[in-house]
Amino acid sequence: MFKKILIANRGEIAVRIIKTCRRMGIKTVQVYSEADAGSLAVEMADEAVLIGPAPAAQSYLLADKIVEAVRQTGAQAVHPGFGFLSENAGFARRLRDEGIAFIGPNPEAIEAMGDKISSKKLAAEAGVSTVPGHMGLIETPDEAVRIANEIGYPIMIKASAGGGGKGIRVAHSDADMAEGFAAVKAEALNAFGDDRVFLEKFIVDPRHIEIQVLGDKHGHVVHLFERECSIQRRNQKVIEEAPSPLLDEATRAAMGAQAVALAQAVNYDSAGTVEFVAGQDKSFYFLEMNTRLQVEHPVTELITGVDLVEQMIRSAWGETLAFEQKDLKIDGWAIESRIYAEDPYRGFLPSIGRLVRYEQPEEGDQGDYTVRNDSGVREGDEISMFYDPMIAKLCAWGETREAAVEGMARALEDTHLSGLGHNVPFLAAVMDQDRFKSGNLSTSYIKDEFPDGFHGLKPTRDQERILIASALAMHEVIAEQDGDPSDRTDWIVMIDKTPHGVGLSYDEDEEMILTLTGGGDIRLSDIDWRPGLAQFKAELDGEPFTAEVKRVADGFDIRHRAAKARVRVLRPHVAELYARLPEKVAADTSKMVLSPMPGLVVSIPVVVGQEVKTGETVAIIEAMKMQNILKAERDGVVKAVGAKDGDPVAADDVLVEFG
Repeated sequence: MFKKILIANRGEIAVRIIKTCRRMGIKTVQVYSEADAGSLAVEMADEAVLIGPAPAAQSYLLADKIVEAVRQTGAQAVHPGFGFLSENAGFARRLRDEGIAFIGPNPEAIEAMGDKISSKKLAAEAGVSTVPGHMGLIETPDEAVRIANEIGYPIMIKASAGGGGKGIRVAHSDADMAEGFAAVKAEALNAFGDDRVFLEKFIVDPRHIEIQVLGDKHGHVVHLFERECSIQRRNQKVIEEAPSPLLDEATRAAMGAQAVALAQAVNYDSAGTVEFVAGQDKSFYFLEMNTRLQVEHPVTELITGVDLVEQMIRSAWGETLAFEQKDLKIDGWAIESRIYAEDPYRGFLPSIGRLVRYEQPEEGDQGDYTVRNDSGVREGDEISMFYDPMIAKLCAWGETREAAVEGMARALEDTHLSGLGHNVPFLAAVMDQDRFKSGNLSTSYIKDEFPDGFHGLKPTRDQERILIASALAMHEVIAEQDGDPSDRTDWIVMIDKTPHGVGLSYDEDEEMILTLTGGGDIRLSDIDWRPGLAQFKAELDGEPFTAEVKRVADGFDIRHRAAKARVRVLRPHVAELYARLPEKVAADTSKMVLSPMPGLVVSIPVVVGQEVKTGETVAIIEAMKMQNILKAERDGVVKAVGAKDGDPVAADDVLVEFG
């Protein structure tokens, strides 16, 4: 077995690989950019080598730097993780020529399957169902528009060398196609160094289901069942689960057989994923094959008990698979939530910065569910604008899908981050939705359920009780600490502007009994909170919960899952006065185009004095390797331009102002 492996990646996947290598007794070398010098992966690895500045094109994407680090450290093999050089056939071939093992598939398989155009042709030859489209290269927007009209809208524009949700747009018209084609080519060139683009028919109301395959160098290939990845935003997976609530045994077997046949056709010899788009009627079509480890691989590991990183290492060493298809079975249900540094209340825009607080849920067996948290950052680390904004992959396993969903909801409750925007409230909202619980999913789920964006959810009746009980308990703790305990037994708890009458008493065990006006009694016990803590933990009528809390001048800001509110504990006569306070009027920014996120200005194609029509592009901002096109929301004349091409900008900086 290998004695030392170099990890040509960063963040949580690097940490994930290090953990398996430690268990196997293999030493690790971590390469890093200047931006990652103090990262968790660098701290955990046995050795670390600086390979360049922060931009990936000057560090993680440079094969020469990786090979040099291998030679410098005496590593025998390279694990590329996902992204960066993981699906670069030239890199895999270079390592083979240098006598360095590549922990991934052979370069011929990468070449055959990694290119989405050639892979569709090979899939069709192998008897795999494929989506209608144009597999030839397309050079100009005019050519793309012509072909799109032949196929028929809607059309998906995809980068041939793409992955991770990058370089994908859906066009519904000629205008969409012309603009989207140029944007996809630019994103693909920036992210992958390859601007080739192809088109395929977009399946309406589809589901995204993928099959995990695993092969060795002796011709053996198995599949480890499916993952459902339909909860997506901008074609970036957000929530994944295994198995899929759509599939029956017959469909699962058919998809698995096609995935294995395709892998065998290209002599696949590592972990890989065959992705399908599926109709609600269980019809399915080949999308692409990812010739690498997938971000969402933990859910497969949780339901099969197979460590995919270990199997990749063993295959690269030349070992035969230790199991056959008949040895594999599905055990329980697993869900993964990708926690991103992005603000769901601002259209999910990237929110880079420092993780001032990062409290993670306890991993392992939690009774009715099991928690796994793959994270590459710690409290105090910075989320850089140069890389994907992922903070963690939070997973929950349960014996049933219902148990896994509730386990995930509880694990999200126990996750606290501050210092930047994050999507934990949104993830919690999905877990609480009846549609998600029913398993009625599609890739348009987020657009369907949150058509006007995410603004949180209204508290349910049970959540109102949690908000009331948490606020009153914290109020009592603070009063006791300040030496000013009150003997009042009646309070008004205001949830935003809504008053709730509450009677307070204690039983013989000093547990709080809250009598709600018109709502009966509730019991609060096992309180775990003191001033300064950001999480309030307790049991409400015997059910454990965690709320995110912050003390403010006149009360508390409390969030439970997707419901958040300003909660005040008031004497009855004071509550009457609060009801009369005027609402604060927001500043008028209707004549300004503000930067929605920190990033770099790609271009501002307007000048002072120019007349602009509604819908015209006024700025393009790049962050996290994605280009964001900002358009005018009204007709107007440009009064001022606040930035120029190449400028760094912060969130809410004024880019363009209209007269």
